[in-house]
Amino acid sequence: MTKKPLKIDHLGIAVANLGEATKAWEALGFAVEAVHDVPTEKVKAAILPIGESHFELLEPTDPTSVIAKFLEKRAGLHHVCVLVEDIDATLADMKARGVRLIDERPRVGAGGCRVAFVHPKAPGGVLLELKEERA
Repeated sequence: MTKKPLKIDHLGIAVANLGEATKAWEALGFAVEAVHDVPTEKVKAAILPIGESHFELLEPTDPTSVIAKFLEKRAGLHHVCVLVEDIDATLADMKARGVRLIDERPRVGAGGCRVAFVHPKAPGGVLLELKEERA
């Protein structure tokens, strides 16, 4: 049996331009903690901490990226990410329960963490990212 998620890790927000988007967040008192280039996802991600969680602003670096395709329709909230203790066990349990997954195996995400996505139709219309922190 899969253990409960540990916390909401971050909210992923699709933006056309990180420089422009961060201005509003910084005006609210947020600070960009780090910026990661994520070649596997074809995005640049700015990390803005808030409490134990953070906002992840995502700018596409390639017009074929998932975020670029998302921005063709709309901007804003792209996904919710939850931190899990064991991503492999969580994915196996979800698959065994018939949950529709985008990734059956983890891939490398921002900061080198292992991540996987659950199809948005499974949790009621929200793209769900699972994340396991680096050891």
